[in-house]
Amino acid sequence: MAASLADEADQASVWPGLGRRSAGPLRLILVPDEARYQQLTGGRAPSWGAGLAVPGAHTILIRADAGDLAVTLRHELAHLVLHDAIRVRVPRWFDEGYAAYAAGEWDRIAALSLNLSVARGGVPDFEALNGALRGGIGGAAPAYALSMSAVARLAERNPTRSLGPLLDRLAAGVEFPDAVRATTGFNLGQFERDWEGTIRRRYGLISWLAAGGLWAVIATLVIALGGVRRRADRPRRAALDEGWTLPPEDETGPELDRTP
Repeated sequence: MAASLADEADQASVWPGLGRRSAGPLRLILVPDEARYQQLTGGRAPSWGAGLAVPGAHTILIRADAGDLAVTLRHELAHLVLHDAIRVRVPRWFDEGYAAYAAGEWDRIAALSLNLSVARGGVPDFEALNGALRGGIGGAAPAYALSMSAVARLAERNPTRSLGPLLDRLAAGVEFPDAVRATTGFNLGQFERDWEGTIRRRYGLISWLAAGGLWAVIATLVIALGGVRRRADRPRRAALDEGWTLPPEDETGPELDRTP
């Protein structure tokens, strides 16, 4: 398994906005489970994580028991490729969003359709998104999807419909907020509001209901009404049990043949 992943990591690939390139020499560590993963990361990595990239050390750590290994590898390679290509610091949401975008993790975006918090308008700002990416799995899962959607929106807002112009500026040393303004026409605050509005339009309550949320509501109501009915029937069932006695065991008839 490790040899197969190493062969894959050694191949040049096309990366969104960066073209065809290789991650270069790197150390790839494959561990069997969460316990070993936590041991090697000193307990600093989230327990739900499937992989970890350390761009400064050109090292990738992957759990063999979590997620799709090929997708996890490409996600972590994207971190290395991105950090090798650009010369400035970028927000965590962009770093993680780009990795998910480059790895083609479209199931994350699809999952937003069924996220009730997002459907109710609970879209975090970029600062809150950065924090959610470091939190528990319940908040991190939608945070990764939202980060990926923000990166996709950066591409949509450029006339080329790609990340190329933005990444070219980051590679030239232009600071992230200035690169966003130059390639989208928005300052970072304006882009944040544009993205939040886009998410609310695409994943509002109507979309949530259409994607299956209505059935979730119906199922919840059926379960709740079933519980109410059972509680209401308890006295009647108890009354039906009164007056019944079981015969002794030797009067219940011949024992059944239990041989296979």
